[in-house]
Amino acid sequence: MMFCAWRAMKKSSRRAFVCGSAVAVAATAATGAAHATPSKDIVDVALGAGMFNTLATALKAAGLVETLKGDGPFTVFAPTDEAFARLPQGTLDELLKPENRDKLTAILTYHVVSGQVPARKAMTLHAAKTVNGQTLALRTFGGSLFADQAKVIKADIHATNGVIHVIDTVMLPK
Repeated sequence: MMFCAWRAMKKSSRRAFVCGSAVAVAATAATGAAHATPSKDIVDVALGAGMFNTLATALKAAGLVETLKGDGPFTVFAPTDEAFARLPQGTLDELLKPENRDKLTAILTYHVVSGQVPARKAMTLHAAKTVNGQTLALRTFGGSLFADQAKVIKADIHATNGVIHVIDTVMLPK
């Protein structure tokens, strides 16, 4: 979502047209308006969006689908299919093997914060504790929200049991 505003430049009578991203403004969810009461849980909202197929596959492999369909609330920083595609070649295939389930679970739970943290609140925090027990760094830069090095490209997609923030990078725990 974009916002634009006229701003008077200091020390000059010129005016500048300033545009920037407004991550904190509620985004429209793939399943409807941001203000509509959600009718689907986080997993179903993600599946319906069509851009989280790899995440869904990974959640199944890690045995986390039922957890994220639970009561919550959860905040999920959800990497897109494109984000997973940017992992080094072969990484995803290795993570999806049954013998690597613990490592995959640690990575996926690093993307989940217990409780509902809308973008407006996240932009005021410096960190959040993830479900895997590690701390996720939060920061704003240029009006955008970042979780570790991942940029939130769409915020505040609401579900019955939490909120999803779409990110452009798979975050790896330290």
